[in-house]
Amino acid sequence: MAVRTTVDIPEVLHDRLRHRAEQSGTSIRALIIRAVEQVYNEGRKGEYVTGPLVAGPGKLGPAFPEDGNPYDLDFS
Repeated sequence: MAVRTTVDIPEVLHDRLRHRAEQSGTSIRALIIRAVEQVYNEGRKGEYVTGPLVAGPGKLGPAFPEDGNPYDLDFS
């Protein structure tokens, strides 16, 4: 069973959708459904990052440095 939903789409995007639908010989509805399915039906391509982004030897710096510029990068 289909559910009818009203969505306000900016005119510029609607024009792009209409043009793409004409080129591909399909409807705007079909394009939108395909796009939503691609985003919400596919599994995640990777896993969440839970560890350090850079692996290697070394020690971690202080968690809250008291001195220094907070915008400087320190590599230990």
